Amino acid sequence: MSNIEWIDATAMDDVPADDVIGVVVAGRDIALYNAAGRIYATDNICTHGQARLCDGFLDGHQIECPLHQGKFDVRTGQPSCAPVTEAIRSYPVKVEAGRVFLALD
Repeated sequence: MSNIEWIDATAMDDVPADDVIGVVVAGRDIALYNAAGRIYATDNICTHGQARLCDGFLDGHQIECPLHQGKFDVRTGQPSCAPVTEAIRSYPVKVEAGRVFLALD
């Protein structure tokens, strides 16, 4: 059984309700979503058009890319609307003592 390395990403209060922010964690561009009171994390760059997803529109559990309006499910990273066809990587998240932690590997 391997140990998970949890990396402190930001304060929970930094991720507004029903919104998305971009953060750099361990040199990676990450999008953090607060959807229905839960925090989710994915890569921040759209697999279709190289746009930053933190500049997109969060609707429930769907993030819409600001460039071509493709959508991803923030819970899984799976594409849910054309023109995107390739998933974005999603990451495990835990919240402790008001801080958001990510497992990147």
